[in-house]
Amino acid sequence: MPGNKPVIIRRATPDQAEILTQIALAAKLHWGYPDAWIQLWSPSLTITPEFIEKYETYVAWMDEQPVGFYAISRDEEKASVEHLWISPAYIGKGIGATLFKHMLARCKELGAQVLTIESDPNAQGFYERMGAKKVGEKVGEVDGQPRVLPLLEIKIASSQK
Repeated sequence: MPGNKPVIIRRATPDQAEILTQIALAAKLHWGYPDAWIQLWSPSLTITPEFIEKYETYVAWMDEQPVGFYAISRDEEKASVEHLWISPAYIGKGIGATLFKHMLARCKELGAQVLTIESDPNAQGFYERMGAKKVGEKVGEVDGQPRVLPLLEIKIASSQK
């Protein structure tokens, strides 16, 4: 329970697409990326009602306000993080860890064996603290600048003993 205030995690609804987009954009801006890069990334940071209907998307709420969210996709025994964003005012307050633990539990319920993460470099340390291991890199460029994204995985604990 971050900051002794309860965090409530609920399944996202399509009418929340705009606020989730605002959270994603604000979180990305928090890391000081150039405005031109944010514009380039804007389509991938835009959450639509259709996206929420297609992917497992959950929202963290505090004081009746959405403060972060995650979305995962699933392909047989593998799940992938599509989004995990925290409102900048709540970064470092345990919301991300709370959402990540919920995500792992949800992956387990869905039967996923592995969760894959294509991470922003600024989030790599967070994912590693959550138990993910770096398994590679995705090399690309943004606006003519080289960009390397860490690829991470975390094994999902099996309920079988």
